[in-house]
Amino acid sequence: MGGLLNIIYYVLMIFQFILLARVLMTWIPNLDYSNPIVRFLYNVTEPVLEPIRRLIPNQSGVDFSPLIVFLIIFVLLQVLFR
Repeated sequence: MGGLLNIIYYVLMIFQFILLARVLMTWIPNLDYSNPIVRFLYNVTEPVLEPIRRLIPNQSGVDFSPLIVFLIIFVLLQVLFR
């Protein structure tokens, strides 16, 4: 069971870094969305962010879905690794 928990831990940590990279990309003006790295980051994170975006609408143009995902991952890590 310890090996499975280690895999889950590393997958969640890697996903957090990918999500952080996507959030930081929003600060780059004139970003080329046809870049393979940019497309990869969007393709990996969008299936997780899109359902949350439907549940929580934008507030004054601010997307809180990445923050919600970070909180969910934090709670998962706390529950799994106590």
